[in-house]
Amino acid sequence: MSLRLALLNGLLRCIAKPRLARLPEPASARLDLERAARWLLRRPPFVLALDLALAPGLGASSIRSGRARDAAAVVLYLHGGAYLAGAPRTHLAMLARLARLARVEVIAPDYRLAPEHPFPAALQDALAAWDALLARGHAAGRVVLGGDSAGGGLALALLARLCARGTPPAGLFAFSPWTDLTGSGESLRENAARDPLLTAARLPEVARLYLQGHPADDPDASPLFGAFPGCPPVLLQHSETEILRDDTLRMAAKLRAFGAAVTVQGWSHTPHVWQMFDGYIPEARAALEDAARAIGAMLAPARRSISN
Repeated sequence: MSLRLALLNGLLRCIAKPRLARLPEPASARLDLERAARWLLRRPPFVLALDLALAPGLGASSIRSGRARDAAAVVLYLHGGAYLAGAPRTHLAMLARLARLARVEVIAPDYRLAPEHPFPAALQDALAAWDALLARGHAAGRVVLGGDSAGGGLALALLARLCARGTPPAGLFAFSPWTDLTGSGESLRENAARDPLLTAARLPEVARLYLQGHPADDPDASPLFGAFPGCPPVLLQHSETEILRDDTLRMAAKLRAFGAAVTVQGWSHTPHVWQMFDGYIPEARAALEDAARAIGAMLAPARRSISN
C-alpha cells in the first residue's frame, strides 16, 4: 500500500464514510458526487467530451483523449452511483484517462436514476444505448461494455440480455460491481469495519429505493442470478477490503460456469472504485492500465474475427 493510498483511506474514513452513512436523501448524494467530481477529480489535459443524443430521451457523453486505435471500436460505459446518483460528467476524469490509455472512444449514457425512475428504467436505457450504437454502425464485436459499482452491475445485466440475444459484445470490464441486490454476500459483514468508504447498513435502503417492490433476485437487477451463454472475456477488479468484494468473486464464478474467460484482480486496502482517484494514488493508474490492456485484447484482430 502506497503512502498516498494510506492517506486517502484515512480521509475517506474520517470524512466521506460518515457523510455517506447519514445522507438523508438521493438529492444530497447527487450533490456530493457532483461537488467531488468538480473540485477533487482532476481532468487530464487534451480531453474532447461531446454531448450526443443516443436515443429519444437518452443523452450521453462521447469522451476521447488522444488518437483512437480504431474508429469502429467503442467502450459503452455505465457510471456508478447506486442507481441514485452520478452522471457521465461525474466520471469524466477517470473515463478520459481510460480513453487515452486504451486509445478508444468512450460513450457514457446519462441513464435515468431512481427513485424518480426506478427499476427497470436504467436497464431499459442501457439496452437503448446498445441498440443505438449498433444503429450507428458499430458491430457488436467492436463494443466493449464497462461500468463501476451499480454501473458495473448494470453492465453485467446488459451482458446477460445480449448473451440471450446471441449478440454479445467483444468483452466487459467492471470496477467493484454491485451484482447482488439481495445483500447475501458474506463480505458485507466481514468487511463492514474494514471498508474505508461504503457503509453496509445503507445498502438495503438503497436497493429498496431502486427496486421499489420488485424482487431483488431478478437477474435484470442482480446479474449474479443471471445466465450468460456464449459469454465473451471479462475483467473484474475489486478491493479485498470493500463490502462488495463477494459480489465480484461470486460473479466471476457464475461467469466461469458458463465457460467465460474471466480475469479477477483483487487489490489490497483500496477503497470502492479507487480507479476514480487516478492522479492521486498510483494504485488507480495501475488498475486503469490493466483495464486498458484488457480492452485492447478484447478488441484485438483475433478476437474480432471470432465476434464478427
